[in-house]
Amino acid sequence: MDRKKTTEFLGSLLASDRLSGAGKYWAKEVSIDPWAAKGTPKRVDYMQFVPDRQLSVSDIEKGIFVCYEIKSCKQDVYSGNGLNFLGEKNYIVTTMECYKDLLQDFRDGTFARHLHEAAPESSSHFGIMVAIPFMSEMTDEFENPTKIDCENVQWKLAVIQKCVPGLRKRPMTELLFCMLRSGH
Repeated sequence: MDRKKTTEFLGSLLASDRLSGAGKYWAKEVSIDPWAAKGTPKRVDYMQFVPDRQLSVSDIEKGIFVCYEIKSCKQDVYSGNGLNFLGEKNYIVTTMECYKDLLQDFRDGTFARHLHEAAPESSSHFGIMVAIPFMSEMTDEFENPTKIDCENVQWKLAVIQKCVPGLRKRPMTELLFCMLRSGH
């Protein structure tokens, strides 16, 4: 499967597996600072707002933002596009093959250096989700990844590296407005 189709597959899987249902507030292709000087506008592939509860204003104000960046392959990760981790939680959503290709870069600091250089505003608080077949275990998939173009396979997202929440630098009203403005 080519990069474009893999990206579409992962985006659809994220929307159906993690973002759909009652009480889910999310947007895709969220532009942040779209009129800023060249090089500083950002776009988050998917952004979700998760209120603490929905019973009072203070419950809503305690909500957090989760940013998701869809990455189809290692070249996509290092392309210079995306990796805009602006939420309290942030995830790279990818395939098991891509995760395995990047594992050494995560361990030796190559990815951390790239993130700091390519997206200095991004949080270093991120996790990784991978697509795996519905009834599979992550360890089995790590050893022998299923190709995502296999027919008759139901997929799910599994957190292979948990995100430890960090602090958000942008105000809630700004991010909610950006989500609303995205129109998705």
